[in-house]
Amino acid sequence: MDLRQMQYVVALADERQFTRAAALSGVSQSGLSAAIRTLEDELGTALFDRTPRLVQPTDAGLALLPFARSMLAQATAARDAVVQATRRLSGTLRVGAEQCLGVVDVSTLLERFHRRFPQVEVHFEQAGSHDLVGRVRDGELDLAFVATTEHLGSLAATELGREPLVLLVRPDHPLAGRATVDWSDLPASPFIDFVPSWGVRPLTDAACAARGVHRRVRFSVGDVHALLDLVNRGLGTAVVPRHVAAKPEAAGLAVLAMPADAPEWVVSVVTSAGSSPAPHLLELLELDPPGQPGQPGSVETANVRRNGNGVP
Repeated sequence: MDLRQMQYVVALADERQFTRAAALSGVSQSGLSAAIRTLEDELGTALFDRTPRLVQPTDAGLALLPFARSMLAQATAARDAVVQATRRLSGTLRVGAEQCLGVVDVSTLLERFHRRFPQVEVHFEQAGSHDLVGRVRDGELDLAFVATTEHLGSLAATELGREPLVLLVRPDHPLAGRATVDWSDLPASPFIDFVPSWGVRPLTDAACAARGVHRRVRFSVGDVHALLDLVNRGLGTAVVPRHVAAKPEAAGLAVLAMPADAPEWVVSVVTSAGSSPAPHLLELLELDPPGQPGQPGSVETANVRRNGNGVP
């Protein structure tokens, strides 16, 4: 057993589905499934019962779970102790993020940073990705976690992950029985979408415009849960990144795949490329998820795609 397997066990037990657990762990769904099966083979027993809609821990999985959480906590505490003994940071760190990015858990990242470097005063705010890009460019934020590849200009962008877009509809919607939606289907229904500064809105607008599709956006919101509530009430359909469809509030909705040529939801961390980053900014970018230092999917070792304007 290793720490990476323990992280996967905890993520799968918490999320009860491979897709969401894999996204949170920064690994492919097939990679997570293979790691769980390898652990089950090693232990000689099944740790999870698998059904098409839900994954649940077996009695053996429930017995392992507290030890897995303890192993991860101890590994994180050990790393914290070493960092605090060797590096003392102070100053201010200004961070921004769009809500519910899915690919990266910003709250956990900030908690871990604060625990390791309590002398650093952290300021955090949520806003739309396009607003956050502008604030980093203007020097009002040190870094931002965003879901856009547009208008980055001189900013340095490090991709953290990506996922497909899906369409959410009520079960009684005419499209609900379909597995995939066509571009030509979109004008038939009114849409609920985010305000234009959020990453998915201009992404969907541009994709529809490029294909001559005119969709009617009747509700614009600035909150994921408000969007899901409106879809549940039958007031429209919504294009969202796949992880939003895994939220409990979306459990009763039908999820349709977008056409094969639809754009992907891309999450990146952006910083100013005009000057050397402050030491505490580098420390934040180098943090690994608990219990898996140096594993793929961490902020430090993610599959990096830079925009050509520098490195973070």
